[in-house]
Amino acid sequence: MVTGAAGFIGRALIDRFRELGSEVRGVDLIEAGDEWHLVGDITSPGNWQGHAEGCDLVIHTAAVVGMYSSRAGYWETNVVAPRHVMDAAIAAGAKRFVHLSSIVVFGFDFVGVVDERSPVRPNGVHYVDTKIASEQVVLEAHAEGEIPCTIVRPGDVYGPGSRPWTIEPVRLLKARQLILPDGGRGLHSPVYVDDLVDGIVRAATTPAAEGRVFILTGAEQPTIGEFFGHYCRMLGIDAPRTAPTRVVREVARAMDLAAKVRGRRSEATAAAIDYLTRRGSYSIARAREVLGYEPAHDLETGMRKTEEWLRAEALI
Repeated sequence: MVTGAAGFIGRALIDRFRELGSEVRGVDLIEAGDEWHLVGDITSPGNWQGHAEGCDLVIHTAAVVGMYSSRAGYWETNVVAPRHVMDAAIAAGAKRFVHLSSIVVFGFDFVGVVDERSPVRPNGVHYVDTKIASEQVVLEAHAEGEIPCTIVRPGDVYGPGSRPWTIEPVRLLKARQLILPDGGRGLHSPVYVDDLVDGIVRAATTPAAEGRVFILTGAEQPTIGEFFGHYCRMLGIDAPRTAPTRVVREVARAMDLAAKVRGRRSEATAAAIDYLTRRGSYSIARAREVLGYEPAHDLETGMRKTEEWLRAEALI
């Protein structure tokens, strides 16, 4: 069973497990048009939990993702819901629970290279802090012997269907609305969606992965300017505009305030700008050693496949 089954990563996981011959069920707030899909609110216990009956594996991908300044939904979805999903997995007799966290748990202002032994760092950003809290919920269940658990921390997932790192950047670049802070020199940690899915499957099926945490990014660590430069090439436009970080932060702050006045949530926030100015990177040595994980797509290859999808969808 996969939660967040109508989402970008959830759909990709379902497709991969079906290719491997598994029977897969999905749960999401959104209808997915699949007979094995159930619409349910995982922030509360309910009949949806019975959907896990007979499942050997439960993968929890559902989350509120983004650097919104509004706290609405973060705690309930990112921290409370994993406990309900684990309860469903335990009642169903599942043999493994895999929880998707994020590399954001390390915060934004570290330097050098971090790995799974590095401390996580709350920083007041709702997404960061609730992802850290969600890991504690899962690791506690594993420590108590309730169910074998594995935690995956994906990098910045791009590729066909990715809203934050493919669809939205292309939209903003086409509209000439994307401005990068600090000259676009912040480090990026992209991972092509197929590589992430491969890593998750390995984490879910490797006995030595029980009770452990894994960072899953690509092998390359380009700057954010280099990453978005691939989309500029596809669109036939100049490189993204840049401005001093403090200027871009203030613009984002104003956009966020304007969105709140209209009763909306904006992804252009000061926290989002800070995320684009990171100077640290992430090690995948543990995933390589324990899972045999090796990203099959370098950035050039992943972007070529992404471009094919964007053109097929008439998005460029």
